Amino acid sequence: MGKHTPLYQNHVNMSGKMVDFAGWDMPIHYGSQIEEHHHVRKDAGMFDVSHMTVIDMRGPQVRTFLKQLLANNVDKLSTPGKALYSCMLNENGCVIDDLITYHMADDWFRTVVNASTRDKDLAWITRHAQPFDVQVEVQDLLAMIAVQGPCARDKALSVMDKTLREKAQALQPFFAVSHADFFVARTGYTGEDGFEILLPAAAAPAFWDKLANAGVKPCGLGSRDTLRLEAGMSLYGTDMDENISPLEAGLSWTIAWEPENRNFIGREALANFKNSTKYKFVGLILEGKGVLRNHQKVLMEGIGEGEITSGTFSPTLGHAIALARVPKKTGKNCLVEIRNKRVPARVVKPVFVRNGKSCID
Repeated sequence: MGKHTPLYQNHVNMSGKMVDFAGWDMPIHYGSQIEEHHHVRKDAGMFDVSHMTVIDMRGPQVRTFLKQLLANNVDKLSTPGKALYSCMLNENGCVIDDLITYHMADDWFRTVVNASTRDKDLAWITRHAQPFDVQVEVQDLLAMIAVQGPCARDKALSVMDKTLREKAQALQPFFAVSHADFFVARTGYTGEDGFEILLPAAAAPAFWDKLANAGVKPCGLGSRDTLRLEAGMSLYGTDMDENISPLEAGLSWTIAWEPENRNFIGREALANFKNSTKYKFVGLILEGKGVLRNHQKVLMEGIGEGEITSGTFSPTLGHAIALARVPKKTGKNCLVEIRNKRVPARVVKPVFVRNGKSCID
């Protein structure tokens, strides 16, 4: 038996099919992964993401600490509530984890890290925080619900109290607000608008039921994965890890090279990689029959080989798509090896669907 989130019984009551995910018993779907996927694209769905770890970092030097810890620059966060997506790198310039950090006050930043990397992230953050006298506080008594889709915000707002509703309604994308015991961020992992809501674990089951009664459909990890892949969003441990630099994982945009004197962890190694990277990160659309899967070989005649890092059938587009790491000289076409057959695929920008609409020409 794995660990249970505060919403475990809600999932069981709603006939969620439970599976192991990073040591947690989580719902893979509630009957139909495809239906859940389409519901998020067309209306509103909700996901239990309470297995992720929320870390508060406090202290007068917390900003200085985070400028060293993260490859992106928290000096971009000048307004309370603003969020920043970044990679946390090791000394070799490879990815320990990707995460979101919120600036709540001059002496308080909140970071959400992945469930599968919890222990190593905490050890790394705590170790590097010590010289800055930063307090690292894990918020294990919080639950987290992601409400996503074109109707998600309106339906979520309808079950909030008046003050929280007014604050959340005013949020711009990639901002968050706290009120009483609730924390609401206009962020997500689906390519749709919506909220990620942190709240006390004890209050989560009743709030989940209120969302369901407001017409928000419960969704599992299966549709969360197809949604994020359509949106071109990377998954840690699949699209990047401690052996891959952000330069070869489609995450160059998360590296803040300026100012030049900001010596973040991994900077020197990244600078050495910068002009010698052999691979780039692309999207693939299969033009023949078949389904693209992780680790399938990608072939470019006369150039070399690459590998699919995430592949699936796209419910929105109606054909197979993938994210892949391929040689830098790769052009507009390639072949994918599927069951000993070479099937043609088109190389595209690694974003397939956003806000319910195709991004493919």
